[in-house]
Amino acid sequence: MNQETSFTGECVLLGSTSTVGPATIYVRDGKVVRIVNEYLPQGATFDAGSRLLMAGVVDSHVHINQPGRTQWEGVVTASRAAASGGVTTIIDMPLNCIPSTVTVDAYEQKRESFADGMWVDVGTWGGVVPGNADSLVPMLAEGARGFKCFLCDSGVDEFPPVDEAQLREAMTELKRASGVLMFHAEMETGATVNKADDPTDYTTFLNSRPPAMEVKAIDLVVKMCREFATVPCHIVHLSAADALPAIRAAKAEGLPLTVETCFHYLTISAEEVPTSSTEYKCCPPIRGQSNRDLLWEAVLDGTIDFVVSDHSPCTPDLKLHPCCGGKIAHGATEGDFVSAWGGIASVGIGLPLLWTEGRRRGLSLQDVTRLICERTAKHAGLSDRKGRIAVGLDADFVVWDPEEDNCIDAEKLHFRNKLTPYHERSCKGLVYQTIVRGSTAYDLSLVGEGSDLEKAFSYQPCGQWIDSPIYRSDN
Repeated sequence: MNQETSFTGECVLLGSTSTVGPATIYVRDGKVVRIVNEYLPQGATFDAGSRLLMAGVVDSHVHINQPGRTQWEGVVTASRAAASGGVTTIIDMPLNCIPSTVTVDAYEQKRESFADGMWVDVGTWGGVVPGNADSLVPMLAEGARGFKCFLCDSGVDEFPPVDEAQLREAMTELKRASGVLMFHAEMETGATVNKADDPTDYTTFLNSRPPAMEVKAIDLVVKMCREFATVPCHIVHLSAADALPAIRAAKAEGLPLTVETCFHYLTISAEEVPTSSTEYKCCPPIRGQSNRDLLWEAVLDGTIDFVVSDHSPCTPDLKLHPCCGGKIAHGATEGDFVSAWGGIASVGIGLPLLWTEGRRRGLSLQDVTRLICERTAKHAGLSDRKGRIAVGLDADFVVWDPEEDNCIDAEKLHFRNKLTPYHERSCKGLVYQTIVRGSTAYDLSLVGEGSDLEKAFSYQPCGQWIDSPIYRSDN
């Protein structure tokens, strides 16, 4: 049996219903075994001092793209980027990898490929595509955390969308196991790109993905959620505030519906997007300031359940962007929002982004823990292991200074392709240490002035593949 270790601090936040105060956390075999509400630095394995020690972040919406598209991202770079930002668990999406995670065989291929090295704990969602309903329950049995589907074109041929009949077939299977079904909630409404408009102007792309696309899709999600009331349904990356009335009504009805939004929808407005800056493109799109304000209201009143990164990188050439060695193909237009790949790179930088914008709007540290630790863990069926600091749970911690200035520098980020809309963005909050099941995966204090940032990472990966049974509770 491993020796007991202790983590102490003057400012410890155990969970969203706790106050910040002194505590010492004792850990054995990667689990919290007891907690004392005192600061006991003498003999402690780790002393956070006056920095905030709280539960590690759980990012339940990340595109790692492995196997198959590791030129876009990979498990080593994605998990290191996560660790550098206090994220101790990431859940990978079932698409953009090849093969898509839509069969047990594809699930096993992904699990085996991730043996390359996980610096944080990693799990995966499965996918729902036409014709794979029989694979869903077996994938759950293997360890998939649930499933995602598209109601419109996904952007990759190997992950086609499903129609209502195919949804019904999949949800009939999921009733057997109460597996959560997540929806990319956009549907075609006839909106198109006006070819007379400048494709390097962000509004040209924005006008082609109106809020009505999300509203139409969410109306279908609510209908299916009502029909299959034992199948938890989830809306990923909500962008359009126009859909909030339907969501509020569904929740008031008691339907098993949850909703996420993303850091970029809460921290960026369409009015801020510069011409040709395709690093801001994603689907659904970043919308206007008034829309952003309404999303924040929904976050603060609980209509939106939690916040994720939806880290979805690609190579600069697919963004039609010349930075980072990107080459613009012959005949393509640099900075063409319409043709560029949609996705925002942000894994590991969400904590300071959310805190900086949120504190202006009344967000507390307890709210932060609720939105990016507790509820994301619950969504992934991991609330019996992660999301809080409590006896019996994994010893996953982040130590950070919420008051320290932090200017995001793309060259210092650890994901593979550095193109991000957050370059040179000033934030409050800097992560110093990330602890995964009692082992330090990232320690910024090991990096001297001007020295190699790679020194901050543990020599050996600390992460594990997550295939534990899905845990559901009403709490």
